[in-house]
Amino acid sequence: MKRVLVVAPHPDDETLGCGGTIAKMVRAGHEAYWAIVTRMPENTYEADIIERRGREIQNVTELYSFSAVFPMGFPAAGLGMDTGKLVASLASIVDKVKATDFYIPFFGDAHSDHRVVYDAAVAAGKSFRHTTVERILCYETLSETNFGLRGNSAVFIPTVYEDITATMATKKKALGIYATEMGEHPFPRSYDAVNALALLRGSECGAQFAEAFMLIKEIHRG
Repeated sequence: MKRVLVVAPHPDDETLGCGGTIAKMVRAGHEAYWAIVTRMPENTYEADIIERRGREIQNVTELYSFSAVFPMGFPAAGLGMDTGKLVASLASIVDKVKATDFYIPFFGDAHSDHRVVYDAAVAAGKSFRHTTVERILCYETLSETNFGLRGNSAVFIPTVYEDITATMATKKKALGIYATEMGEHPFPRSYDAVNALALLRGSECGAQFAEAFMLIKEIHRG
């Protein structure tokens, strides 16, 4: 049985990047865990918006049947100021759930939070400290991965595909929970864009719909 740990800099990243895969893993009898790195600061957002986000997280948790959720509570857009604490916190979660598969944001994403989380997650997944980790994969996040524009050294190159034809409807349902984060085409976080990307990745691997990942590390033990 796999124990999948999905690290999301912000709620909705997990669904945009690997919502179909999460649902597929749980359907297959594996355990899925969700680490939400940042929170909405109380001095920046109104109480009703923060409450709505809490309801969204609860609804998404129930939809995917996560085994556990870890709200890490770091301030959004301020992760680079305390990377040591972030690494330690992620490492603690890896050990707690005995994660085998580690899904993390891409290192070339546009948002600085995504890049900081990538670096921290790779450090937290060091094989000589956390021996359960077998695979580390980057997911692609619409409006982040495709807007990174950081040169050839940070191009997302898909190397692993998951056929999500059977769970695409669950991914779309989760996106509906995050309705305020979605927009109309050509906004990059739109149902049209999500559908188009899943169709494109499916065409690359012989499936109707797929999610693509960039394999960072894979370990075969025994």
